Amino acid sequence: MSLMKQNDSIVGRKSYDFALAIIKLYKNLSTEKREFILSKQVLRSGTSIGANINEALSGESKRDFIHKMSISLKEARETAYWLNLLSDSGFIEKGEYNILIFSCNELMKILSSIIITTKEKYLTK
Repeated sequence: MSLMKQNDSIVGRKSYDFALAIIKLYKNLSTEKREFILSKQVLRSGTSIGANINEALSGESKRDFIHKMSISLKEARETAYWLNLLSDSGFIEKGEYNILIFSCNELMKILSSIIITTKEKYLTK
């Protein structure tokens, strides 16, 4: 079992499940639709979210934690951009897009909340 799956954090589990959904999307886009450029981009950014969260959880300091969580948030925003392009260009169906973008938006909200709360709690004294 992976480290992320063992982690008890909600954002860790959600980002891991999202990464699995993105991998499935990539496989479909590259084999069925023969789309390689956009699919590689969404694969890279969509799986990077959880990787950076995992790094943040073993951060050297609260500032390091915030920095890595902020990178995760940036990757989530980038993933939303690629998902929008894939949807608007007709590479993914609206139903699949709606599920993925909902999860991506949920991750962005959670990450934003974690960053804000951590900054308020540890950096504004």
